[in-house]
Amino acid sequence: MSLTRDDLKRRIDQARGAGAADLVVKHVRMLDIVTGEIVRTDIAICGDLIVGTYDNDYRGVQEIDGSRYFAVPGFIDTHVHPESTLVLPDQFDRLLLSRGTTTAIADPHEIANVLGTPGLQYFIEAAAGLAMDLRINLASCVPATPLETSGARLDAAALVALRDHPQVLGLAEFMNFPGVLAKVDEVLDKLVAFQDGHIDGHAPLLLGRDLNAYLSCGIRNCHESTSLVEAHEKMRKGMQVLIRDGSVTKDVHALAPLIDIAHSPFLCFCTDDRTPLHIVEHGHLDYLIRTAIAEGRPAHAVYRAATWSAAHHFGLKDRGIIAPGRLADIVLLDDLDSCAVAQVIRQGKLVGPETFRNRPLPAPVGYGSVKRAPVSAGDFAVPCNGPTGPVIGLRVNQIVTDALRLSLPYRDGHRHPDPAQDVAKVAVLERHGKNGNIGRGFVKGFGLKGGAIASSIGHDAHNIIVVGHDDADMALAVNRLIQLQGGFVAARDGAVLGELALPIAGLMSDQSAEAVEASLRSLRAAVREMGCHLSEPFVQMAFLPLSVIPHLKITDHGLIDVDRFAVVGLDS
Repeated sequence: MSLTRDDLKRRIDQARGAGAADLVVKHVRMLDIVTGEIVRTDIAICGDLIVGTYDNDYRGVQEIDGSRYFAVPGFIDTHVHPESTLVLPDQFDRLLLSRGTTTAIADPHEIANVLGTPGLQYFIEAAAGLAMDLRINLASCVPATPLETSGARLDAAALVALRDHPQVLGLAEFMNFPGVLAKVDEVLDKLVAFQDGHIDGHAPLLLGRDLNAYLSCGIRNCHESTSLVEAHEKMRKGMQVLIRDGSVTKDVHALAPLIDIAHSPFLCFCTDDRTPLHIVEHGHLDYLIRTAIAEGRPAHAVYRAATWSAAHHFGLKDRGIIAPGRLADIVLLDDLDSCAVAQVIRQGKLVGPETFRNRPLPAPVGYGSVKRAPVSAGDFAVPCNGPTGPVIGLRVNQIVTDALRLSLPYRDGHRHPDPAQDVAKVAVLERHGKNGNIGRGFVKGFGLKGGAIASSIGHDAHNIIVVGHDDADMALAVNRLIQLQGGFVAARDGAVLGELALPIAGLMSDQSAEAVEASLRSLRAAVREMGCHLSEPFVQMAFLPLSVIPHLKITDHGLIDVDRFAVVGLDS
């Protein structure tokens, strides 16, 4: 709806107190993210816009007694894969908005790797009907690398065709930094096409001249920094650092020392991947904020990073601060330091159950995406020349993995798992109906004492991944996944102990967030009975095929030496 002269007249009158404002939050303690002051003030709102602050005499058609609350701007998640919450956009929206996240910058990279353009179009259309503001960055790496089999391929022309949609901001995380540095034509074509817009980065451990080269291609941020040294160099070179804390990747504690008044304009927060169970138990961006403050960082700087800095970096100049002329996205808190969300105002209206009713959302896409024939126990045999070979070393709460070399039990020309060393088998099975590939290897760190766990979420091509100690249980778990058309399965001693169906592209449930949360709780209990005490084992497992994150990974092509960007043999 376009702005009219009468709209401006209403704003002027309400700002000057000539008439009652549409909504007034009375006598609230507002955090001024510019000065750091906490000021008692009314906040006057006309339509979806703030028209008055620093005044205690506004009248409203509707008034909220804000005297017990603190007011801060709505939170902005600067990088999230909505599919990784395992629910459809309307459930994603409901989970986040009630916890103060009023804007999210989404990369529907997961569904794009399965379905291609239809997956992107689905999220673009859904975003327009949501209560929160979901902006889309177009998946830049489909497939992420040539070292895996994805369900789709998106070239520069396919992305350019969607670039000018009003919900689209630019190009999503450019994961294929080896392709950038190698000057691959198809990679560079995408960067050329988006030089006049926004380009997200993804550059774990990239420093020095290689980082210089990467930044010289117009890439502006990174959410993969895991150490102060890495984050500091990236900031010094003009890169916005997005401090991430998801269900597995937890970087707030490591990077919190960066957050102060001087650095906060160059920092933001993001969740990347966070399940409904984790959101319900711990929170969303509210969790990141309270965690950073608990680390001793100034509240003013933390809230600035979560709001204004994020808005400014992504060119959303209409939000991120409680000030006249800015969007009325406001979070009312019971407590500032613990970020205890009491009420949320989105576009000038209180968020409640009615906010999420009767929204114009498109029908889900991606049913029937698992096109894998059933497997047998023999498909998981690992023939080798001897007991010693490469093993993926899990790092808890990180997606970086170690390249280990271990000796394992060896019988009849086959290498086997070793519970004494906490080493299980791992396999990735192509599930898009392209070639039937199976990549096999070993992984250390899951803690399983037996059985198997399997998932159709395996970043980024989302082939089936299974970890286990028993070949028959691995086959059972995979075959049940095929029947479910995607999801999570835990199996032991010939029985399925727990499951969650994810039939939408093998990534998302078509059930409520509450139903997904309940299934995740049951699955977590089942997997703990199997000996695994990782907080999010299925999410941790999903990153094992991510062949752009050092050091040793596995795809349907086999074991991947990410440092050399090459497939390596089991006897290497």
